[in-house]
Amino acid sequence: MKLVQFLYDEMPHWGIISEAKEQILTLQDNKSQFYSFDEVISSFFKAKQNGFVDAEKIALCNVTLLPPVLPTKNVLCIGKNYHDHILEFDGSDEDIENIKKHPIFFSKATSAIVATDTPIKLHKEVTNSVDYEAELAVVIGKRGVNISREDALTHVYGYTILNDITARDLQQIHQQWLRGKSLDTHCPIGPWVVTKDEIEDPQNLAIQSIINGEVRQNSNTKHMIHTVADLIMHLSKGMTLEVGDIIATGTPVGVGMGFDPPKFLKSGDRVEIVIENIGSLVNVVE
Repeated sequence: MKLVQFLYDEMPHWGIISEAKEQILTLQDNKSQFYSFDEVISSFFKAKQNGFVDAEKIALCNVTLLPPVLPTKNVLCIGKNYHDHILEFDGSDEDIENIKKHPIFFSKATSAIVATDTPIKLHKEVTNSVDYEAELAVVIGKRGVNISREDALTHVYGYTILNDITARDLQQIHQQWLRGKSLDTHCPIGPWVVTKDEIEDPQNLAIQSIINGEVRQNSNTKHMIHTVADLIMHLSKGMTLEVGDIIATGTPVGVGMGFDPPKFLKSGDRVEIVIENIGSLVNVVE
């Protein structure tokens, strides 16, 4: 199922997309509001058990989609998790071997999160090298710490699409990546969360970025160095993963900085990230 957050009658709501009828089945009435993702998925499971018989039906064309997440902490991100992306940045086989032992983690501020169809700002006053990164994002649905690789996927609620927009110059001059990754609007997520029962294997999903109709990234999640299960295991060592936490799993070769000359985003660009069995996340650069 596809879980969405949406704006209707100037109020945020949550619901499930009924694709056959192009409708949303709501999880709440017009007066209620969820304050945590734990509340959202609890409501989802209750509604699912009774077959959504009490759900209000709203035409999909009459709503504005919002980010389908209520994260509890900064977005947890993985750097250099595809072999070809490492080589794209002049990495070596030795770099790959080191990353196999110790994955690179960083974070993006939740204030950067925006929905599909929301403009991406260039922030020309602070950067001139804004880049895109197509990524599979994992949404945690069960709290846990020191999670084993074997149990890791039981802690997943679902999967969505994330565009890890990056100000490359800020990323380089500040050395640590938080600022270069966290400018406003630089974390598009969506358009919905697909529940894990509909994703047979998160390690076999086609992933693309398409800029103005040009395919830039064209890969598959099977090329990740660290799998989704690996990442959950590593991140949960000594750090509790909460319901609603988001893990961005890294990007493949084909980012703008990897071209000669670089193909950074510019005003008017249409940026589309497509992941098999999930959908399409689209944003236009402002």
